[in-house]
Amino acid sequence: MVLVSGAGTNLAALLEAGVDPAYGARVVAVGSDRPGTEALERADRAGVATFVHRVADCVDRAAWDVGLADLVAAHQPDLVVSAGFMKLVGPAFLARFGGRFVNTHPALLPAFPGTHAVADALAHGVRVTGATLFMVDEGVDTGAIIDQRAVRVADDDTVASLHGRIKDVERTMLVEHVGAMARKGWTIHDRRVTIS
Repeated sequence: MVLVSGAGTNLAALLEAGVDPAYGARVVAVGSDRPGTEALERADRAGVATFVHRVADCVDRAAWDVGLADLVAAHQPDLVVSAGFMKLVGPAFLARFGGRFVNTHPALLPAFPGTHAVADALAHGVRVTGATLFMVDEGVDTGAIIDQRAVRVADDDTVASLHGRIKDVERTMLVEHVGAMARKGWTIHDRRVTIS
């Protein structure tokens, strides 16, 4: 199960990987918090079930969270992947999918959490940043880390150029680990995620 908000380039990579039976995972559904996204169109073209669940259509954020958990649960996913999903889930969702909800972040957490990670890293003058794959918890970019990959910062980097290189690394890492988790399983002990 993949949750998206935008273009869906990570989704596209997961869909492509899932064509090979040896990969061990396939996308069973794609959910979005907004209609008309390229990600939903990608899923439709691949013949994957989709749904849209907007906060604006719910009584409040808590009701949205419960509704999202119900919609995801209907597809019985083993793993839920946030692939550019721009909403924070709440306690109802995490009660059902905690420990099996993964996300990527364009920095080496715990450095530079939040939505401006690439700009923050550039402004701070770091020479190395990167991408993190982690288990989503109740915090913002605070969950147990599955993997991290480093990306060098060039002297002439802009937010766009650096973010582009980070996304390439992030996509490779995501596809690699989703497949491995599906094939081998995983455990979480303290803050360590081990793919068995």
